[in-house]
Amino acid sequence: MPFKSLNIIEPILQSIEQEGYKTPTPIQKEAIPIVLRGIDLLGCAQTGTGKTAAFAIPILQLLYENKSFERKPKIRSLIVTPTRELAIQIDESFKAYGRFCGLTSTVVFGGVNQNPQTAILQRGVDILVATPGRLLDLIDQRFISLHDVEYFVLDEADRMLDMGFIHDVRKIIALLPRKRQSLFFSATMPPEIVKLSNTILHEPQKVEVTPSASTVDIVKQFVYFVDKGNKPALLVDLLQDKNIKSALVFTRTKHGADRVVKMLIKNKISAEAIHGNKAQNARQRALANFKAKTTRVLVATDIAARGIDIEDMEFVINYELSNMPDTYVHRIGRTGRAGAKGTAISFCDAEEKPYLKDIEKLIGKRVPEVEDHAYPLIDHHPVPAPKQERGRSNRPERSRPASDTPAKTNQKKWFGKARAGGR
Repeated sequence: MPFKSLNIIEPILQSIEQEGYKTPTPIQKEAIPIVLRGIDLLGCAQTGTGKTAAFAIPILQLLYENKSFERKPKIRSLIVTPTRELAIQIDESFKAYGRFCGLTSTVVFGGVNQNPQTAILQRGVDILVATPGRLLDLIDQRFISLHDVEYFVLDEADRMLDMGFIHDVRKIIALLPRKRQSLFFSATMPPEIVKLSNTILHEPQKVEVTPSASTVDIVKQFVYFVDKGNKPALLVDLLQDKNIKSALVFTRTKHGADRVVKMLIKNKISAEAIHGNKAQNARQRALANFKAKTTRVLVATDIAARGIDIEDMEFVINYELSNMPDTYVHRIGRTGRAGAKGTAISFCDAEEKPYLKDIEKLIGKRVPEVEDHAYPLIDHHPVPAPKQERGRSNRPERSRPASDTPAKTNQKKWFGKARAGGR
C-alpha cells in the first residue's frame, strides 16, 4: 500500500518521497486515517515502529488545509515528549515531512540556555515540540501560550511515568483548550497510564502494534554468562570482530557508562557516552559522531538512549541487564528496525540471572546461551539443551576466512557456541 492511498496531500507526499519512504508501517497505515478524520487516538507503540510519522504527517496536513495567515503564527500543535533527544528528532521529522507546507516548528528542552529558544518563540511557530520541565518554565515566563492549541500529542507516556513527569504532564493538560484533538502514545499501558489517557482523550480509537513480539522475533538474541569482573575483557574481545562495525552498549548507571567508555578508549576502541550528566551539546555531538560512524561504540543509559533512531544499526550489547524486563525489549528494539537484521548480545552475571528469567518470561522464549567462550561464569551449570535445539542454526552469523576451514578459535573466543536450552 503506497502512502498516496492514505489521502495524503501532494506537498507531504513529495517530502515523504525525498525521505525515501515507500510504504507506510502498520501504525502509520492505521493511525493516519484516524487522525485525518479528527478522532482522538490511543496508540500502543514504541520508538522504531514509525509512530512519529504516524502523528506528524496527519497533523501537518490538518494544519496545512486550515492554514492561518496571521503575521505571527500561534502554537496550534503541541507535542510533549520525555527526553531532549526524542524531542529534537521529532522536530527534525516535522521539518522534513513539512518542508513544502510553509509551516514553522521549533523544539524547547532543558539543560541549555533558553535564549535561542525564546527568540524563535517570539517570532511565532505553528508547531512546538517540548519536554515537560522547560515547557512549564517558559509558560510561567509568558513566552508560551497554549490557548490556541488544536492538536496535542503526548508521546512515550510510560516513560514520562518512569521519569517522574506525570505531575508536570497533568499541569500542562490543565492549560490546554478543552476543544482539541489529542493523540496519546505509550509502549506499555500500566494502570496509571490508562488512568492518564482517560483524562486526556475523548472517545478515542485505539491502534495497537506489538513491536515487542516483532522485535523478539526479528532480532537475533544471545546471552553470555560471565562474572562481573570479566565483562570488560569480554566486551573488548567481542569488539575485535570486524563484523561489528558499530554497537550501542547499555549500562544501568551514568558512572557505569563512563567507566566502559574509559576502558574501551584505553583498548583503542573509539567510544563516547550519553547520559543525564552530559551537557546537551556533548550528547548531541556524541550521537552525531556515532551516526557518522566516526565513533564506533556509543555507551548509553536507558533514559538517555530513549528516542535514538539510527538506521542500519545491527548490534546492541546489554553490558548490564536491566531489572525491568520491558526495558530489555526497548533496548533491543534499537536494532532490527523496519525488518532489518539485528543482533542483541547480553552479558549476564550471577546477580543478574533473575533479571534474565523475567525477560524470558516477558518475551515468551529462551535467549540462546553462548557456550565455551573465554570468560565463563564460575559455577554456572546450565541444564543440557534438547538435541533438536543444538546446532549451528542458533549461532550468530559470522564471516569466515577465505579458506574452507572454519575459524574455530575466533568463534570460540568471540561468540562461542550458542544454545537455547534450559538453565
